[in-house]
Amino acid sequence: MTALRVGALAVEQGESGAVVGTDRPRLSWTLIGGEGDRIVPIHAEVEWATAVGVETRLLDGASAILRPWPFESLRSRDAGAVRVRVGDAEGQWTQWSEPFAVVVGLLEASDWTASFISPQGLGGMDAGAPVLTKDVVLGAPVREARVWITALGIYVLRINGIRVGTDELAPGWTAYEQRLRYQSYDVRPHLRAGANRIEMTLGNGWYRGNLTWEMDRSNYGDRLAGLVQLEAALDDGTELQIGTDESWGAETCEIVADDLYNGESRAPLAAGGPVRSGVEVVDFDAARLVPRRGPAVRVTDTLPGLQKLVTPSGRTVVDFGQNLVGRVRLTVRGLPAGTEVTVKHAEVLAGGELALRPLGHAKATCSYLTSGAAEEVLVPSLTFSGFRYAQIDGVPDLDPADVSAEVLGTDLVRTGWFECSDTRLEQLHRNIVWGARGNFLDVPTDCPQRAERLGWTGDIQVFAPTANFLFDTSGFLSGWLEDLAAEQLDDGSVPWIVPNVYPGEWSPAAGWGDAATIVPLSLHDAFADDGMLARQYASMTRWVDRIAGLADDRGVWFATGQIGDWLDPDAPAEDPAAAKADPAVVATAYLFRSAQNVAEAARRLCRADDAEAYARLAARVADGFNAEFVDAEGRIRSDCQTVYAIGITFGLLSDPERLTGAGRRLAELVEAADATVSTGFLGTPHILDALHLTGRTDLAFRMLTQTSSPSWLYAVEMGATTMWERWDALLPDGRVHPGSMTSFNHYAYGAVADFLHRRVGGLRPLEPGYRRFAVEPILGDLSSATVVLDSVSGRIEVRWEQGSDGFELEVVVPPTAVAVVRVPGEDAPIECGAGVHRFRRAVAVIPAGDA
Repeated sequence: MTALRVGALAVEQGESGAVVGTDRPRLSWTLIGGEGDRIVPIHAEVEWATAVGVETRLLDGASAILRPWPFESLRSRDAGAVRVRVGDAEGQWTQWSEPFAVVVGLLEASDWTASFISPQGLGGMDAGAPVLTKDVVLGAPVREARVWITALGIYVLRINGIRVGTDELAPGWTAYEQRLRYQSYDVRPHLRAGANRIEMTLGNGWYRGNLTWEMDRSNYGDRLAGLVQLEAALDDGTELQIGTDESWGAETCEIVADDLYNGESRAPLAAGGPVRSGVEVVDFDAARLVPRRGPAVRVTDTLPGLQKLVTPSGRTVVDFGQNLVGRVRLTVRGLPAGTEVTVKHAEVLAGGELALRPLGHAKATCSYLTSGAAEEVLVPSLTFSGFRYAQIDGVPDLDPADVSAEVLGTDLVRTGWFECSDTRLEQLHRNIVWGARGNFLDVPTDCPQRAERLGWTGDIQVFAPTANFLFDTSGFLSGWLEDLAAEQLDDGSVPWIVPNVYPGEWSPAAGWGDAATIVPLSLHDAFADDGMLARQYASMTRWVDRIAGLADDRGVWFATGQIGDWLDPDAPAEDPAAAKADPAVVATAYLFRSAQNVAEAARRLCRADDAEAYARLAARVADGFNAEFVDAEGRIRSDCQTVYAIGITFGLLSDPERLTGAGRRLAELVEAADATVSTGFLGTPHILDALHLTGRTDLAFRMLTQTSSPSWLYAVEMGATTMWERWDALLPDGRVHPGSMTSFNHYAYGAVADFLHRRVGGLRPLEPGYRRFAVEPILGDLSSATVVLDSVSGRIEVRWEQGSDGFELEVVVPPTAVAVVRVPGEDAPIECGAGVHRFRRAVAVIPAGDA
């Protein structure tokens, strides 16, 4: 057992030291073994160490994914550290894992003794950011201290002038009427014996700031409020609790305006200091307070200013070389007091100037009045922007070395990687990663730059398999799904946007509402979280029951008011819903898929009666689909790439002759389009799979590597560093697409990465959590490809290479997992256990469709 060691240990989906919101948190770990290991762990030992002692428990079995808590149930505020080690049948043990710190959250509403407070006379709708303040005198050094905190708005907490924690834009965005997240921090290092000052700066954020293209500020409330509950134990034995109440104060600060869309403005306080006021208690039901699932928003990277440009109008612009989401940090020196410095953000240049039209109504501008200090660092804290370029006014002779971009996003752990012999596809993959990094900012948004930045359900529905490969999204998307369920209407309808800022206005939309069934099942495939699937199951069934009720007796849904195959490249610029695909075809296909998903979820949750009932529904819908929309030759109504792509990949065409005919017709359409993409948001994730499944892998690769628009590589050839909303967001002559809705950071079309991982790399799960997985790469005209996945079962690696001397495949299988490998050109699959496995053919493999 000496070669085997415990890798990542996790408690629920949290980070070490983060709060867990349950009295019985689940444990997961991975094992790392060397080449040639054939170790079969049969049990594990778990250690739980607290201030009062150490306990251990022996767990039978090799499973290491979300094992139940083996100790007594925990209580609010309990804290300790977990370690694990693994043993085999011969009595050998690994070394203990690194400890994982666990802090139990406030599990009962009665645990909250502090109240929400709001400033009196300060912090109005059009006023600057208020600061809630409290002066505290401690009679002895602090032994331990923890703060529990949240806000109606967003906040920055400081104690004795030092910022607490690294979280940004907390508490984030949730379905505020039902769920508001709280955070908790160890603040012992911030406190001292004697005088202490607590300051909580409040910003508008999502709660009171502009939202949607209508710049609406009436979504949640008109008053900012904060909640702070500080609990401390002193060296002299004193225990105390300091919570927000009427004894706190409020004052102004240097932030005179803040908004997520418009930016932030700062100015030094007047000579007389801040304006001060009292506070008043705001009613709030503490039962709505929940801890975060997964990591927080943080600064995840810092990029230097690469180049200073001077625009035709004489403006100074800094190019960071990468379209990103975050904020600009600017150092200025020697500027006279009162000098105005502005930073304006944009994703692209048009005619050499910032292209501001794609921002819509968002100003995306930060402004500062300098204090006159010899050196000042100018950076906002209550806003973010999407940009590659920053126009900086008011700083003569700007040095790009004084400018950096701080990248903001949910601090997700990267888990998946892809490489291949085509550098253009590698750049495409990098663009997809950056698009996800930018748009996964507390919720999965559609775009980060304009007056929108909303959690569109259809976007994440198509992108979920890619997201779940690239990152550990287990907590991030699980939390978002809880908001989806919370926002679901009484009749089961799912809003088009979650969190929903248009309550009650949404009709059921195929492909968008189906996020309720597709995202949970994709999450379960990747992370094997039965608890998440059980938690979402009612939401899944309510959605399917709702849309099944809209279908006729055959299961055909003649849907109206649909978003449909959004942004079909042939749709008019100002009517992106005018797709070629018939809405009824799309809606009925998605009803079939969601019914199948619920049947599969029921099977996984051991709900046999439900599994049978929803499987029958799916079969009825498939029969109705074929009877209504498919002719004897396999032609599907509206005869476009999207309807064939979803019909084939969803498995709706069970008749072999119809399937063959549909595949033939799809190939004809693709050939007629010169292998350019003719699909929108709903068809694009499936078009390459449909070609491959019907024997035209050659056409799939031709489309994948096409550089003429519409195509994935057109944007790459045009210098893109993220995915675009429109295939031709930047026209060949460098002009921005004339449509009013044009984003250069929009991940939906990046769903193609799932094809790269699952088909080109050949890696896909056969059981949830990759306990069993398939390796079956397709080669096209590539000479090599590599995929690496840090799955919940351990690290999986697949590498293949082909040339004139033959084909080689290498598969690394983690301990406790099993690979089913199908070598290209061979008929029989090979089952492989833990270790490194190599396969070789003496001749090159001929890709399917090229024979």
